[in-house]
Amino acid sequence: MSIGIYETIEMSVSSNGICTLTLNRPKVHNAFDESMIADITHALEQLRDDESVRVLSINGSGRSFCAGADLNWMRRTAEYDAQDNFDDAMRMAEMMHALYSFPGPTVAVVHGAVFGGGVGLIACCDIVIADDSTVFSLAEVRLGLIPAVIGPYVVNAMGSRIAKRYILSGERFDTASAYRSGLVHEYAHTDALSQVQKKVFNELLASGPNAQRIAKQLIIDRLSANVSGEIQQHTATLISNLRASQEGREGVSAFLEKRHPGWKQS
Repeated sequence: MSIGIYETIEMSVSSNGICTLTLNRPKVHNAFDESMIADITHALEQLRDDESVRVLSINGSGRSFCAGADLNWMRRTAEYDAQDNFDDAMRMAEMMHALYSFPGPTVAVVHGAVFGGGVGLIACCDIVIADDSTVFSLAEVRLGLIPAVIGPYVVNAMGSRIAKRYILSGERFDTASAYRSGLVHEYAHTDALSQVQKKVFNELLASGPNAQRIAKQLIIDRLSANVSGEIQQHTATLISNLRASQEGREGVSAFLEKRHPGWKQS
């Protein structure tokens, strides 16, 4: 298979059909921006019809898997008009859905920080393996925003009651808590992580690829929460409106200026 050249991600395919897609912006903890969203979306489109790819593994280079939104991207979105904000949010929504609906098995292997959109990415994957020191957070509400486009996938992965706690508080939580919530399936110390990863891949490769694809499509179409185009547009509208709101602008400005937002008592 021909592998495209990307600015923000790297891809490789092993002889047994495991494609590793690595987020590759280590200097900013693999934070999202427009380029990374476009690269991931294009890569998933390239891979989805290639039946030689048995398993898709999502990894992160450097110290973190993904620390959420890039600060410079946040600065730019704060100046967007309503249409640009909506279009930007829809591109994020389309990327998440492309990963969620990827035909073959998807495995996220995470470490370091998994914040905001990073939590959304792993919630879109079928299986999540974590280093036992990984830290997770859905801190959007602390910026006067919400995890809108990733929300349906997070709730699908964790269940609504547990998801509400972490979405409403914005607190950080550890790997053991993520495991109990259902967000993480397996976790291990760094030294043992590769063995856990190998075991999961071997189990997936032992199954019929066509049966896997049909079973996954059944679950997505009939047995799980609705993440249709209508839902994507609704969540994109919510986040674009909040970005433009007084509270959202204050929250993002406070974060960028390293101060408390107006609603938080010192």
